[in-house]
Formats: sequence, C-alpha cells, structure tokens
Amino acid sequence: MRLETLQKTIEEKPGVLLYFSGENCNVCHALRPKFKEAFEKHFPLVEQIYLDVQEHPEIAAHFQVFSVPTMIVYLGGREFAREGRAVSLSRLVEKLQRPYEMMIS
Repeated sequence: MRLETLQKTIEEKPGVLLYFSGENCNVCHALRPKFKEAFEKHFPLVEQIYLDVQEHPEIAAHFQVFSVPTMIVYLGGREFAREGRAVSLSRLVEKLQRPYEMMIS
C-alpha cells in the first residue's frame, strides 16, 4: 500500500477505517475480527484497511500512529474518530451510527 493510494481512497470513499496493528500485538489480532464484524454489520459502506506498522512505517508516521492498535475512521474524507490502546468497540459504533446514517441518506 502506498500513501498516495491510501489518501486517494480516503478522499473518494464515503467512509474508511484504518486499522493499524503490529505483528507481535496480541490485542491487535484479538480485536481485528471484532472490528471487522461490527463494521460489516453497522457500516457496510466503510472500507476497512488493515496496516501493519512494521511493514508501513511511513504511513504510520504520516497518520501519527505511535501505538497499536490504533483505529482511525474517516467519513466524507475527514477524520471523524481516532481510538487507540484501550478501545471500546461499542462506544465507537455508537459514536459513528448517527453521522454514518446521515452520510448515506
């Protein structure tokens, strides 16, 4: 994945979830399927992109990701939510529900 491609995707898609993780991060691997399932169920138009910070350090630096897991959600090309470390999936879903519904109607 190239930074330019990622930025273009963020601009063109109605919503994008960037999920930054690390190869040795057990929390990242445990949360990933839960986020995948929740976003497929509640936010099907949000494209999910998973990035390993060791494989893409320049992208992680660009988005100022200093710890994993970090999730950044873009709606309409703008950063809407950023969660890291102690992530509450239910709180994030609740936070995104109304703006997402407004965006797709």
